Amino acid sequence: MKAYVFPGQGAQYPGMGKDLYEKSPLAKELFEKANEILGFRITDIMFDGTDEDLRQTKVTQPAIFLHSVLLAKTLENFQPEMVAGHSLGEFSALVANGTLSFEDGLRLVSKRAQAMQKACEAEPSTMAAIVGLDDEIVEEVCASIDEVVVPANYNCPGQLVISGSFAGIDKACEAMTARGAKRALKLAVGGAFHSPLMEPAREELAAAIEATPFTTPVCPIYQNVNAAPTSDPEVIKKNLIAQLTAPVKWTQTAKNMIEGGATLFTEIGPGKVLQGLIKKVDKAAEVAGVQSFE
Repeated sequence: MKAYVFPGQGAQYPGMGKDLYEKSPLAKELFEKANEILGFRITDIMFDGTDEDLRQTKVTQPAIFLHSVLLAKTLENFQPEMVAGHSLGEFSALVANGTLSFEDGLRLVSKRAQAMQKACEAEPSTMAAIVGLDDEIVEEVCASIDEVVVPANYNCPGQLVISGSFAGIDKACEAMTARGAKRALKLAVGGAFHSPLMEPAREELAAAIEATPFTTPVCPIYQNVNAAPTSDPEVIKKNLIAQLTAPVKWTQTAKNMIEGGATLFTEIGPGKVLQGLIKKVDKAAEVAGVQSFE
């Protein structure tokens, strides 16, 4: 079965999507529509901006979404049998499988980015990657700390990202190292994504999601919050709302997709991060990537 996966924040790079704009009339039309919807020319930033320009959350999230979705729309014989996306990538996956229209997907991503930016400014916070510890030990250490700190991204066996207050992350990194972590590395991110500190953003996004039409997709999506497949629009909405404050269960998602019959994983969008993570979950998994119009 063909499984398509879509990357999240951090995969962006200057010049992304430019070849699509120049070579595909459909992509050009949708890029211009995106500029209208967003109220600024995101294409100028994507094609000619710096790393720094692309790192603003209000730009990063729509940019990765656009790159992924427009690649999927210009692919020949794009017939997904299952989809998933990492964090932000879940929105790209929902447009790719027909749950959301392109326009509604982009509006929700833009709303999500702005709400997350606001939450980050209200409560300065961060994330850290923990490498070389079992998930259970990371969970145990997080639970033992008297600050906000939680597991945020179960990326692959031996790699878990934690999220929380600056003090919580500092204490956790120290404790993880003491417990034998190979690395406990603070990440250059705007805030504590997928943690209780995103609650204000979750409430704001929930209202927008509830007001958006979701339709029955052409194939199931394996969602971040429970790693389980669903095609029910109401369940998809509920899980999407919960996603902002809940961990991304990517390890479990990859395992469940393989058990569900995935024979080839194709990552659509910038970077190769998900291909690498899937190979770490299962060395035998076949992976491919689509990053450009060619």
